[in-house]
Amino acid sequence: MVAETTPNAAFTQTETQLPHPERAKQILAAHPDVRTLFERDPWSVLWTLLLVAVQVAIAIGLVLLEAPWWAIIVAAYVVGAFANHALFVLIHDYTHNAVFKTADANRLGSIFANIAIVFPAAIGFRNYHLLHHKYLGIPGLDADVPTPGEARWVGNSWWRKTFWLSMFWAVQGILRPTTVKAIRTVDGWVVFNALAMVAAMAPIVWFFGWWPVAYLFLSTIFSLGVHPVGARWIQEHYVFKEGQETYSYYGPLNKLAFNMGYHNEHHDFPQVPWSRLPAVRAAAPEFYDHLYHHRSWTKLLLHVLFSRRFRLHNRIVRPMPEGMKDVVAA
Repeated sequence: MVAETTPNAAFTQTETQLPHPERAKQILAAHPDVRTLFERDPWSVLWTLLLVAVQVAIAIGLVLLEAPWWAIIVAAYVVGAFANHALFVLIHDYTHNAVFKTADANRLGSIFANIAIVFPAAIGFRNYHLLHHKYLGIPGLDADVPTPGEARWVGNSWWRKTFWLSMFWAVQGILRPTTVKAIRTVDGWVVFNALAMVAAMAPIVWFFGWWPVAYLFLSTIFSLGVHPVGARWIQEHYVFKEGQETYSYYGPLNKLAFNMGYHNEHHDFPQVPWSRLPAVRAAAPEFYDHLYHHRSWTKLLLHVLFSRRFRLHNRIVRPMPEGMKDVVAA
């Protein structure tokens, strides 16, 4: 552990190499047939169309049925959160170009999936998430790492953790990107993403008012927050076993989350689409079965909120590579 005067002193410091490239190399040496799983999955397009259509239909239907405000909130939590979380997973696959052949086609697919999420997140997520894979655990390059101030404020208080998770859409989408200096926060695609969301929401508001948008946005907040699927954002890289920095979830909600729980498998092989991630584990169980993993997102959520042992400092971080220091400074 480094001295307490350094900005990341409360995090677990390491100078070891990322575990995923080496494990991927070992798996391919032992099981070369895993390469057959690298093919894109065009079925994701149909799932995108279906989920966006269902979410917009529910949003408008609630208004046409004159549902009370509390029913809209309940619908967003019980149904909408699962749908929008699934759309986030599809955006994730578009980010890794696991749907279409060209990067631009995948960008457009992710923007369409973004419609039901309301907040323009698809392109910003793409820009920062690819850095997350390359520079896992490096503050200033990995937007998934909490800021020191953020972690200090949250501490181990249950109500601050609840507030933090409730606002995770803003933390991840607005606060964290400001800490990553290696790429531009706003580019042409980010602007197009934002304009596309305005164009999609405008006719809904014009014809049906703001309640459909409220349903969709609440679905997004719940999918990222105090909800069983919201625990997924904690599951992935917060430390639950000393020395292990990536964790999978092998519970039943994977069926509704496009297998997003298979996170070690995903980091080992980012080019494998969601539909084939279970096959990675099945092909190489000796590389995964011994790793600590989660079985319940609900249990994890309760632990995160109410255990005083859980803090945002429960992360493994690495020093900035020498070659990137000048880039970040610039």
